[in-house]
Amino acid sequence: MQTLLTAAQMKVADAHTIDTKPISSVDLMECAAEAFVAVFLREDISKEKAIAVFCGKGNNGGDGLAIARLLLNRGYKNLQVFVLNLFPKESPDFLANLWRLKELPVGITELTAPEQISGLKADILIDAILGSGLNKPLEGKLEQVVQQINGLKKKVYAVDVPTGFYAEGVLPSPYNGISAYKTICFQRPKINFFFPESLTATEYFAVEGIGLDEQFIQSQNPAFQLVEIQDIKDLLKPRKPFSHKGTYGHALLIAGATQTMGAALLNAKGCLYAGAGLTTLSIPESGLNTLNTALPEVMYADRKEVMEKIDKYDAIGIGSGLGISQAAKDLLQEVLLLKKALVMDADALNLMAQHQDLQELIIPGSVLTPHMKEFDHLFGAHTSWYDRLETARVQAEKLQIVIVLKNRYSFIVSPEGIVYINPTGNPGMAQGGMGDVLTGVITAYVAQGFSAVEAAIMGCFIHGIAGDDLAIDHFNSTASQVAKNIPKIVRHITG
Repeated sequence: MQTLLTAAQMKVADAHTIDTKPISSVDLMECAAEAFVAVFLREDISKEKAIAVFCGKGNNGGDGLAIARLLLNRGYKNLQVFVLNLFPKESPDFLANLWRLKELPVGITELTAPEQISGLKADILIDAILGSGLNKPLEGKLEQVVQQINGLKKKVYAVDVPTGFYAEGVLPSPYNGISAYKTICFQRPKINFFFPESLTATEYFAVEGIGLDEQFIQSQNPAFQLVEIQDIKDLLKPRKPFSHKGTYGHALLIAGATQTMGAALLNAKGCLYAGAGLTTLSIPESGLNTLNTALPEVMYADRKEVMEKIDKYDAIGIGSGLGISQAAKDLLQEVLLLKKALVMDADALNLMAQHQDLQELIIPGSVLTPHMKEFDHLFGAHTSWYDRLETARVQAEKLQIVIVLKNRYSFIVSPEGIVYINPTGNPGMAQGGMGDVLTGVITAYVAQGFSAVEAAIMGCFIHGIAGDDLAIDHFNSTASQVAKNIPKIVRHITG
């Protein structure tokens, strides 16, 4: 896992690195500039392009000046530098890099008024005006300058963070900062990059190391963790000789209604392809022929049989296509009263939102997998993703459950309130049925003996990377395709 830092924690990491490496602050700034340029050059931008670099007078501006110098030395001669004279004082490292840049043949313009930007002829813009740590919206001349830059409608590369963007916390609405094409940030991504609201500030982001003390960073408060493939490799193990279907658990899925049998089948596909030793699907009897035809490997159990033999199952998932009828509500209540940890999705969550008393029956160790609307129906309306995630942390600790808050970057919130951010998945997976498959995958991993948190982390990562693999050759992927691709991905991960 990568521990993600707040802006304040990152400043502490900078200071610690300077004190212990040892390395001077201006040399660390040089490392940051080199890192930015390394990513920038991978964009394959022609040296004939006109580039304008906008710099404040703090350390972010110093980064921008160093970047301009490095680009000049790499043959980017059509380059202009604008220094915003809107700040009361300069940082020492900014001044050091300003003197270095003045030794080269480049135009440096002092920007005192927004109108100076009007009609600027440039193909690429680099934003190095303000760094992280901002805690209020832009105002005055600075806001006007930023709006002029946005008005040029050119491709903007932001240094570490777009000017006006909060690294963490609730983002202001409306956002009035720089609208970047890509942000190139240092050592760690900003926490807020993983929220949908960040799209107004940066379409893409890239992360490049600058030599900060990794051991120190990893020792910081682990409230936010970014999942890496090595974490999944450490959890998944190759199957051993002489193992059998009983080795990998028996999963029960309670899903489907007369008109929503497809959701139940997708749920079962996720469980089946994620490797549960046995998968039993409890659906209305009207779907039995369809089940036997589509998924002959999956066993059937009627609703009554499920209640009578519930102890033989190692994991229980419920909700996909279940419906919100009175009969569905009674069934969910009956299952909850069995006092077993469950993996709950879709209509199980909708029913709990409609009948608040059912929430009191949730057993610690359960996994809830809501998307945004389901989450808000359960726990109240939210106006920002940051607040939504804070509520998820509170509820996960209160109920001692795992909450998988699904989005482009899904958040897995542990009973300790730690947020694990899943980086896999892509827009080509934005189709119906993906959540049904994911619930089946998580249920399969619980059945195989993984903890609720481990199962949720593995399920989200593997489900997402199965879609990423398909995206190499597909514009979009169906939920069934993603499910069928899971064994290939697991084989690749386990080597």
